[in-house]
Order: sequence, then C-alpha cells, then structure tokens
Amino acid sequence: MLEALCIVLAYVLGSVPWGLVIAKTCCGVDPRRDGSHNTGATNVARLCGFGWGVATLACDVLKGALPVWLALDVNPAPLFVSAVALACVLGHIFSCFMKFRGGKAVATSIGVFLPLAFWPLLGASLLCVLVIWRGGYVSLGSLVLVTALPLGLCLTGQWDWLPLALCIWALVLWKHRENIARLRAGTEKTWRKGKE
Repeated sequence: MLEALCIVLAYVLGSVPWGLVIAKTCCGVDPRRDGSHNTGATNVARLCGFGWGVATLACDVLKGALPVWLALDVNPAPLFVSAVALACVLGHIFSCFMKFRGGKAVATSIGVFLPLAFWPLLGASLLCVLVIWRGGYVSLGSLVLVTALPLGLCLTGQWDWLPLALCIWALVLWKHRENIARLRAGTEKTWRKGKE
C-alpha cells in the first residue's frame, strides 16, 4: 500500500506545472499561449526573463528528485524506484492539472536521476550545456542529454537504471518530434531567436 501511494504521489507531484505557476503568478503571462506554448523553463525564460526560467528549472528538477529520494528510503528495489521515477516524468508530460497535457520532461528527468546516477547525469548534462552553448539549440542539447545518459550508465555499469533511462529517452524523443523535424529541415530557432 505504501509503495502504491508513493507512485501516485510521484505522479501528482510530477504533474505540478511550475512553469505555468511561476509565469502567471510572477509575470502575468500564460506560457501555453505565448512563445513556444510550452510550460518548460526555456519558454518561461524567454517570456519572463532568465531568472524566472532558472526558478522553473529548479522546481522541475526538484519535483523529480524528491519523490525518488523518498522512494529510495521506502524501498530501494530498482523496479519500485524506477516506477516512482517514471510516474513523476509521466506526470510532467501528462499533467492531471492541465487536462493531461504537459511539458517535455527534460528537467524532471534530470531530477529523477540526480539521486540515482549522479556522475553519468553530470557527464550528460555537461554535453547538453556544450551543445546549447555552441549551437544555441536547447532542443538539440536536450536530445543529446537523454541519449548520452543511457550510454553513461552502461560505461559506469549502473545497469539497474538503464531500462528507466531508455524509457525516458523514448518519451523525450517523442515529445521533441516537432523539434527534430525542424532541426532536420534547418528551421529550428536558436535560444537567441525565440521559438525552440
């Protein structure tokens, strides 16, 4: 019963649309109607300023990390912890507070792996930052991050979390399908030019 409650709680916490809350409360802007129409940190930063984007990023990371830390205390079995982590990510993508719509789950995915595989996550995050810095494409950096993470897990022998990383990789690719099409067509906008 406690384990089932943890999974449900993870989904509900993952569903909290911090980008929407921060943008509407602090800036009077609805990110679903402006910019890239996404509630993630990138769009909030564009619409409200860098600081609010960072705040959104931090909240989305924490809502992924906290349920996983709780799950590790309740039962460290990889299957259970992975279920909690995946529930949190699915909550972000299919938010019960936004008619089962949501964001692209990159920040929340970073959060769920923070307590599980810090060093592979750090390596993937540094690659992500490098790609964004060099090219300006947040979407491409995000795709690099979720692709590098499973590879990092393999290199460090952390096989317990590989199925979770591959599920998240597939979900993030699916959520970025329009970005991928624009990247292939050469029409994707950089961070400095607006729409991701």
